[in-house]
Amino acid sequence: MSRPPLRVVIADDERMVRTALRVILDAEAGLEVVGEAATGAEAVSLVRSLAPDVALMDVRMPEIDGIRATEQILATMADPPRIVVVTTFENDAYVYDALRAGASGFLLKRADPEELIGAVRLVARGDSLLFPAAVRTLAAAHTSAAPPAPPAWAARLTDREADVLRLMATGLSNHEMSGHLGVGLQTVKTHVAAVLAKTGSRDRTQAVIAAYEGGFLMKRA
Repeated sequence: MSRPPLRVVIADDERMVRTALRVILDAEAGLEVVGEAATGAEAVSLVRSLAPDVALMDVRMPEIDGIRATEQILATMADPPRIVVVTTFENDAYVYDALRAGASGFLLKRADPEELIGAVRLVARGDSLLFPAAVRTLAAAHTSAAPPAPPAWAARLTDREADVLRLMATGLSNHEMSGHLGVGLQTVKTHVAAVLAKTGSRDRTQAVIAAYEGGFLMKRA
């Protein structure tokens, strides 16, 4: 029995961008664009009514920006979609705020079709669209130069969970971490779930940001 297609909503104030994204996604088997929004407010309303699997969210839109739209969606839906913020520049301050708000990752507007399709499929299955170098750069630009006090959650991590968090920050998948650590895939998933719970994170990207902001990765790298 075939699986239903992944349902996607596109939010961008530029019509040409929305059209280009729709053409790429609708041409891919297993993906379906179910709606488009030109403003942040429209995006929130559309996502709530259509309940897609993934929302592509421009960070700069009229009425409310992509960050506030992301916050509203995640705060008001029991089962919100995975949100990928779309931006022109990877050092955009909006991107960092959106990731902190709960977006699963970000995508540059210059990304090629394969990257776009891969991103949608990746976040739809629960993974984060994590670009380690970019996250490190964003975190460095938004954290204090002075060493922060150790986060309370750091003391609650086991040694193996700490190792998993460090590997998550390098962008390794669960399968790759399984091979690196020499443990089973289910064991890795259990450790990842524990890291998310202890850091109070919705997904891997938020956990890595929390680790950088708390100085956990900086002083242990």
